[in-house]
Formats: sequence, C-alpha cells, structure tokens
Amino acid sequence: MSGRPEILFPLFADLTRLDGIGPKSAQVLTGAGVSHPRDLLFTLPASGIDRSRRNSLTDVVPPATATVEVTVGAHQPPRNRGRPYRVFVDDAQSSFQLVFFHARPDYLQRLLPVGERRLVSGKVEVFDGVAQMVHPDHVVPPEAAADIPAFEPVYPLHAGITQKAMWKATRSALAFAPDLAEWIDPALKAREGWPDWKGALEAAHNPQSSQDISPFAKSRERLAYDELLAHQLTLALARAATRRSKGIASQDTGVLAAKVLAQLPYEPTGAQLRAVAEIRDDLASPFRMNRLLQGDVGAGKTLVALMALLTVVEAGGQGVMMAPTEILARQHLEGLKPLAEAAGLRIEVLTGRDKGKLRREKLDALAEGRINILVGTHAVFQADVHFHDLRLAVIDEQHRFGVAQRMELGTKGRAVDVLVMTATPIPRSLALAQYGDMDVSILDEKPPGRTPVQTALVSATRMDEVVEKLRRAVNDGRQAYWVCPLVEESEVLEVTAAEERFKRLRAALGEGVVGLVHGQMPPSDKDAAMARFVVGETKVLVATTVIEVGVDVPNASIMVIEHAERFGLAQLHQLRGRVGRGAAASTCLLLYQTPLSESGKRRLEILRETEDGFRISEEDLAMRGAGDVIGTAQSGIPRFRIADLERHAGQMATAQSDARKLLSDDPTLTTERGKAARTLLWLMEQDKAIRLISVG
Repeated sequence: MSGRPEILFPLFADLTRLDGIGPKSAQVLTGAGVSHPRDLLFTLPASGIDRSRRNSLTDVVPPATATVEVTVGAHQPPRNRGRPYRVFVDDAQSSFQLVFFHARPDYLQRLLPVGERRLVSGKVEVFDGVAQMVHPDHVVPPEAAADIPAFEPVYPLHAGITQKAMWKATRSALAFAPDLAEWIDPALKAREGWPDWKGALEAAHNPQSSQDISPFAKSRERLAYDELLAHQLTLALARAATRRSKGIASQDTGVLAAKVLAQLPYEPTGAQLRAVAEIRDDLASPFRMNRLLQGDVGAGKTLVALMALLTVVEAGGQGVMMAPTEILARQHLEGLKPLAEAAGLRIEVLTGRDKGKLRREKLDALAEGRINILVGTHAVFQADVHFHDLRLAVIDEQHRFGVAQRMELGTKGRAVDVLVMTATPIPRSLALAQYGDMDVSILDEKPPGRTPVQTALVSATRMDEVVEKLRRAVNDGRQAYWVCPLVEESEVLEVTAAEERFKRLRAALGEGVVGLVHGQMPPSDKDAAMARFVVGETKVLVATTVIEVGVDVPNASIMVIEHAERFGLAQLHQLRGRVGRGAAASTCLLLYQTPLSESGKRRLEILRETEDGFRISEEDLAMRGAGDVIGTAQSGIPRFRIADLERHAGQMATAQSDARKLLSDDPTLTTERGKAARTLLWLMEQDKAIRLISVG
C-alpha cells in the first residue's frame, strides 16, 4: 500500500485552490484545524436560515429573516456623520427601509439604482413603528434569484471568515469530491436508506430545511458512519495484528488457584468465575490476549486479576500488575500478598521510591525468575527492569495508560498478554470507541458481604449538623472520608479549601483525629497520612480527589463530598465506592450549594436512586457529552468531525461488528469492498491503520 490513492489527491490539495480562499484565509482555517478541502467538506452546516421567497413583508412577523422582491425608491444619505444611509423600497403590499452604516453613497447607488427591481434578503426589525432591514445579507437583480438559496446553510465560523466565503469555498470543495467506490456493506446501506458518499456530502451541504441539519438526517448519518467505520477498522486491524503476533500458550492445572480459593472467606460470584474462564481460555491460546476487565466499584476485579496471574505463574512465567499510583501499588500488594503466599509464591512491589541496594536486589531476583509476581507503577517501564519470562501484564485503571503504553509494555516480554482493569463503567458506545481493539469481560455482580450505601443530599447550610453527626460516629469508632470541592481553575485553591476544612474539623473533633491528603504534598507525606488512616490512628481523612481510585479501608463507612454539584457523575460514583467495603452500614452525604442548576440536581438525584455504575455512566453520557465523561484530552477517544457519540451510539456497535467481519472475510483488504475500505482509511487519515495493513 504505497501511498494515498490518486483519486483523493484533490481533497488533500492546498486550501488556496478553493474559490475565495487566499493565503490569509487559508492560514486562519488551518489554525482552526481545517487544512485541506477534505476538512472543509467534513465541516457541516451547524444551522440554517429560511430564505424562501415571500410576496411581502406582511407575510412575516418581525424580527425575522425575509426575502422579497422590491422596487427601489428614494435614497436618503445621512445628514450627520455616524447616522445611517437609508433607501426606501416597496414590495407587493408594503413599504420599508433598507438601512446601511458607514457605506459609500456611490456603491449604494450602483447596488440599488432608483426605479429598478431588486431581490433583497435579510433580517427585518421594527424601529419606531417603521419596518427596516439593516445591512441586507443579499441584494441581487431578479434574474440572479438563484444566487440566494431557499434554505441557506450556516457554517461554524472562524475569525475573519464570513458565511459568504464559507459558502463559496464549500461549493468549490464539493466540485473536488470524486465518486468513490462503496465501502459500506450493501445490505446495511439499503436497510438504512443511506445515499452514496458524494451524494451524502452534497445533501449535507445543501440542506432544504432544518430537518436536513439534524444528526438523524440520512446524509449525516451516512457520513457519521463513515467516520465510525474508519475508526473501528483501525481498531480491528490493531486487534488482528495483536492476534497474529504469536503469544505464548500458558496452561495451568488449577492447583495454585484452588489453594487461593480455599483461603477466601466467600465464594466468588458467577461473573467472576465467568471472567476467569474467559481469561484462562485466552491465556491457553497461542495468540496474544488483549482483554478489558470492566467492573463496577467493588465487583471484585482484583481476585480475577490474581487468578489470571496464577495461571501464567503455574505455567512457568511471570506476571506484573501495574497501578497508576504508589499508594495503589502498595495497596494491591497488601491485598494480594497473603493470597499469593498461601499458594507459595513470591510477590514484590517496585515503585520509583525503590533505590540503591534494595532496588538492585529486586531487579536481580526479577531477572532470575525468583519473583513470580511484580506489583508496580510506571517505574516498571524503566530500561533496567528485566524479567526472566514475563507473560501477563495486568494494568489497573486504564485511562491513565494510553494505547502507546500498552504497546510499550508488550516489549518487556516476548509476547506479553495484556489484561486491562477499569473500575469506571463506561457506556457501551464509548467503550467501543476507546477499547474497540480489545475483547471485553464485564463484572456485573457484587460479591457478598458488601453493604449498600445510603446516599443523602444535604444542603451546605446544614454543615453544623453534618459535623455533629460525624463527631458522634467517630466516638462510636467509625471512620470517614471528607472530600473537598473540585476547583477547576486552580490546584492552589483546591489545596487551600482542603487545608481550611482540615483546620475546622480538627477544631471540632480534636487533635490527632483528622488527617489530610492533597495532590501538592510530597508522596512520602501523602503515603504516611494514608497509612495512619488505614490503621485507624486518624478517624477522618480530609482529601482532594486523590482518593478517588482504589483506596480500601473497610472500617471507613462515611463519605462526605463537599460541593458535590461540581463533580461528574462517574467521579461521584467512584468516590462513593470507597465506603461500604466492610460490614458496617455506610452513608454517603452529598453536600451541595444552593441554588442547584437543573442538571446539577438531576445528577445528584441519579446517585441517590441507583448504585448501578453502568446505568450511571449512560445517564452521565446523556447529560454531559462524550468528551466530558472521560476527559477526552487524555483518553483514547478520537475527535470525530461529524459523528456524535451520544446521538450515533447505536452506529458504533454496528461499525465494530461490520469492521471485524470485513477483516475476517478479507484480512488483506483486496476484494472490491476491501479496496474501497482502504480508500476510506486514507480519506479519514487513519495512517496507523494503513501501516498495519501494509505490514500484514
């Protein structure tokens, strides 16, 4: 696959080849992410203006846009500077004025010759009882009526580019669009009633009514599907490449697993057993595993991960478990150590804090295969870390690790199997967009012994009552988290808020009872504060959101979230999941500032109604949009120009199964439809995917 197909060259030409786009406009557009005619074609109108012809202004109710034919009457130049120039005109049934500011009289006399007929279109307003049209958008002779579209598309604009310029440029970009062979499955296209690619573009840029601008208009659905299909083809090619790269088959007899299960005080859930079976099958196959383990807060992912690690260890290999922070890495170690040791295995932790002789000893033991399971942070990526035979990497909390890092980990062993765990239930459409290259196991049952959390909404005006309740609970031997508000603009303010709250609670509850952790503390202080809370020295932990991910203190049964309305739903759900881990009845208090916005109120109510993370994530997506739900900047979610992950969610699943099927039928994309799909990948600038085909 040598390079971009010739048929697409015009779409990737210089912008200045388009009508009305000079070097300056081209620069503005490029700055806004529009650097080729192709990008302009995928910049669809955001709305439209009805410019259908009216007989007279009496047919519209001002303020409104109107298009009428008029006879030009007297011109009235301004008497003083700064006053408007007026032109009196008559339509079939009424008279009104055209008003211009700072206009040259000679220009207006040429544009509107007295006694001639003209078609004018613009916004009509009534001023001092007189109807007027200020600076009409269009003034043309009746024979040029076709220059005014009956329904004019309105484009999203960038500084210095007018609607007229956009209209002209998109018309000439449309003239560059070639007829391309069809890449969509013919049966799907017929079922959905979608137009051809070029027809879809023409219809989308020439809407006839506001219906044609809706995301559900056939032309837009088709163009959105093209983007989703290209994206899913890229992920499917990555998945096929992973599957082609030979893995190491790791088979176990289940001896170690049985030893661990015997240690557990409870039976694993059906969902856990199912996930373990899926992972064991993947590990036993000669292909590399690339699986996502998605489970709600407290669904027992760690046990599933340990069972997977035991399988590769029993088969003679080593496993690594990666955590995003040092606190979490140490916590995983504490949770796994007694179980691993019951099976007679050696498990160690490696973080950036290991230095000197101790680090050297660990690295030697790792390289010689004396450490079976390593728990670590990003430090595991360092060049001097060598394994004897690394077969499985378990990555906790995916969104801190991009696809690139998943690949980097793969170079630490000959063909490392990857299991990614996320406790963020993601709506299906987003999961497919972000993890479409992976196979997915879902844990949708809670292990026994977890008590439901009572969630209450409390106005911040009742702060004193909340502190009093907390004092009684602490006296009864209970522990609590107090999460301070999120301050978007500044970490400094966030830390100040936490320190303030810490001082006040310490004054109310007594010295030594309250601890503090925030993102600006040195890691050693943070760990020490956490450790004091874990062993129960401190009873209340005041924190910024650093505790969101994974901290486990079974005795903590109260969670207070201040300014809860500032947090996203998924984040609130994660925070709430920090309590309810022991046998004590747990509560989560959402403190909010009044007045609450409609959406803020809805968010907090959803939390009060349900503990089902998957339902919460779907609501979150509907309310906030895809970018916000996972913080697009650092996630693997692509930026689509036309597709909208909320509105086109159903299409994402279709695109995934379509892409996987196309590749299983035609792995090298050489059939007619396969070749068309290659053109689609070039059109959508999916260079990664193109490299994957050329390698394959």
